[in-house]
Amino acid sequence: MTVPAAEPVTLRLTTLDGQCIEAPCAPGQTVLDAAADAGHLLPALCRKGTCGACQATVTDGTYTLGTHSPQALSPERARAAGALLCCTYPEGPLAISLPYERSRILTGSIAERTATITALERAGENLVRLVLLLDEDEQLGSGAEFEPGQFAQLVVPGTDESRAHSYANAPNWDGELEFYIRLHPGGLFSTYLDTRAAPGDTLDVLGPQGAFGLVETGLRPRWFVAGGTGVAPLLSMARRMAEFQEPHPLRFYLGAATEEQLCAAAAVEELLPELPGMETVFCVKEPDPRPGRYRGRMIEALDRDLAALRASGSPRPDLYICGSPGLIDAVERTAARHGLPPERVLSEKFSSSAT
Repeated sequence: MTVPAAEPVTLRLTTLDGQCIEAPCAPGQTVLDAAADAGHLLPALCRKGTCGACQATVTDGTYTLGTHSPQALSPERARAAGALLCCTYPEGPLAISLPYERSRILTGSIAERTATITALERAGENLVRLVLLLDEDEQLGSGAEFEPGQFAQLVVPGTDESRAHSYANAPNWDGELEFYIRLHPGGLFSTYLDTRAAPGDTLDVLGPQGAFGLVETGLRPRWFVAGGTGVAPLLSMARRMAEFQEPHPLRFYLGAATEEQLCAAAAVEELLPELPGMETVFCVKEPDPRPGRYRGRMIEALDRDLAALRASGSPRPDLYICGSPGLIDAVERTAARHGLPPERVLSEKFSSSAT
């Protein structure tokens, strides 16, 4: 049961780059809705406490946290002042630290574009690679402008339903968008892609959206940890790093049960010549993996490598994780065990409930 403030209160939202936004919050209103009423669209998706896309940290004030999924916000995170802004009800003035920069907050509306399917191909077991070309827009032009790590909602043709998928390519002036999508039996968008979709079809695209992305922290190593199609936003970031020739040491972990389930492994490996400081750790659990693969769970490989860094006194990395809630929770626990501060662990959860 929520206990909202009896009168409007002031919200003070501080972004990762130190920008401050103030907004009034009416009785019974969530932080997310109050910010939107003040003209600030904070990154969010499900808006009902199931996806975790609107997670932030309360730094001062009291509030009630409404019903939510423990996969979106773990009990441990909630006890540490973590909150989902779509179900956070202030009981008085509230100060909140947002885990993204001011540029990730929209001040208008989410862009709505149309795009044409230019490629649709199998990319592994129950996986497809979808490539779209954005149509010319009178105001937005023809380019694909987004921040690596963000996602778009793709509307299922003939319905009002949409599904969120992260961009796998880097921003570009050509208007190309690339996605890696897991086909779920009976899924609405999955069924469309598997049975009806073809090059030349038109899709509505809502985006860019989301707060996940690279954070400037000097030249600290970056370790990317991807499970399944969680590789997409991390591949987008790596491609941007290659494009800008960023010198950060990069280690890319990719895990799956079998070799065929390693999503976009070839695309990741193609970046090796472009990023001299990059190495890959591909983990498979099958009994006889290809040479060069780590046989076992990805979390085991990560635990081994963090332990080696700690023992040698080498600089520890910033971790970027994208995958299932279970993967992210496991990586966060492993990182904490090896003394990596929480602010050095950035994540994006892929949950079916998010759609």
